[in-house]
Parts: sequence; C-alpha cells; structure tokens
Amino acid sequence: MENIVPGVHVPLNDLVSRITAPNPGMMTGAGTNTYIVGGEELAVIDPGPESDSHLAALLEAVGKRLKWIFCTHTHLDHSPGARALKEATGAKVLGYAPVPDDGRQDTAFTPDLTLREGDAIGMREFRLRAVHTPGHASNHLCYLFEDKGILFTGDHIMQGSTVVISPPDGDMIQYLQSLERLLALDLAALAPGHGHLIEKPHDEVRRLIAHRLKREQKVLAAFDKKNPATLDDLLPLAYDDVPQRVHAVARRSLHAHLIKLQREKRAAETDGMWTVYS
Repeated sequence: MENIVPGVHVPLNDLVSRITAPNPGMMTGAGTNTYIVGGEELAVIDPGPESDSHLAALLEAVGKRLKWIFCTHTHLDHSPGARALKEATGAKVLGYAPVPDDGRQDTAFTPDLTLREGDAIGMREFRLRAVHTPGHASNHLCYLFEDKGILFTGDHIMQGSTVVISPPDGDMIQYLQSLERLLALDLAALAPGHGHLIEKPHDEVRRLIAHRLKREQKVLAAFDKKNPATLDDLLPLAYDDVPQRVHAVARRSLHAHLIKLQREKRAAETDGMWTVYS
C-alpha cells in the first residue's frame, strides 16, 4: 500500500479521486482526505482545513466543473476549507448545520443546503445519498455513491485507526447504532476521511463494533481493581494496551463508554466518581 502524500491528485476509479490536505498528525494520520467525484460535473467531499496549498491543489483538479461541496461534519479538519473553495468556484455547500460549540466545531460553517437522512443529490454521472451517522459528531453524515457502492465515511470510520468519541457531542451509543446501520447497506468500499480505501466494508464495520465492545469489557474489568473510580483512575487500566502519548485522547472515549453504561443503568456518577453495578 503506497504512502499517502499530501497535495497529490490520486485517481481511485473512473469517477473518484483523492487529494489529501497537508495536515498530518496523531489525530489526522497522513491528513484529511478530500474526494473529487464525477466527470463533466464534479462534487468535492470534505474540503478539509483552511490551507492555501490545499485550495490550490483542489482548484487545479476541478477547474470550472465544481458544482457541489459536501461536508461530512463540522470538525475543524473537515469543513473550514469550504468557504474559500465556494468563493473561488461558486459551488454550493451542503452538509448538516453545526451543533452547539464544544470547542471543536467550525462554527462559521453555513451550508447553502442542509442535508438530512436519505436526502440525495443527483448529477449526470453520479448520485450521492446522505446517511446520518451520529456518534463521532451529532451532525455527521456519510455519503453513499449509489451506483458504485462507495461510502464516503468522513470520521465515522478511519482506515488504520479508531475514531475518538468526545462527549458531550460524541455519543458511544449512537456511534455503535450508526455502525450497525451500515451493515444493511449494499457497499463495495469505504472511502474514509483519513487513510486508504477499505475494500471489505462490512468486515471492517463488524471489526469496529467488536473492538468497541471489547474496550467496554476492559472498562468494566478496570472496576474490579477500583470501584468507585475517577476517569483518571480508570484510564491506565482500561487503556493499558495503547501508548501513554494517546491517553489524553483516549480519556474522551473512556468518558463516552462510561456515559453509555450510565444510560444503560449499569453505572452511575457522583461528583466525578464512577461506580459500576455488579
């Protein structure tokens, strides 16, 4: 599998290509993937962060053919680039309006058209249908290229990593439910917001569900050593299999797991102390 190089226009099939933004990091992998869909008329999915070089690469690729700019969600590495791309091309911006600000939102995002579950945009050569997938973000949408069975997953599914579920906007129950819904779709591949194409989509979805449930069991097992416990008590126990450098991020998903257990009446929280019921 070749390395992903930011700024390089990579054809994936006859109607889909990828340009990766120059924002590599622990949370973004090689960078945020922007997908270009179509031929005579084009759509862009996830224009990425504000970046002059990324904008230039996109404009070179789309020319005057860009009609639509789709955003999967309003985190800062996915939607801010829509504003400059719209200004340069006149393309319409589509997505789900931003949620209340949790410090991670592109609060300036204003779609020309707000999409909901099942809404579809058809062009001459393709049709994209919105699939509402809350969990990572409450306003998260995946986009299904119906004729080819390609699902553009944004941050709902990442290649090579699991996504962070950050309360209060991130929700572990909704995330697992959104993953389950994908199993009913006719899919040939997943095109993630970070990483390479995933060509066994249903296997990957099942793997992610199993991984999250296994992590939940590790969280429950951590209470065998300390109950009640704080998040910081539980973190090194429930995430002893991941490097400490990612523990600050893992702490958010741990919180999401605990909130799930609380809603299922398997745990309770009082003044920052969590108790699991036997």
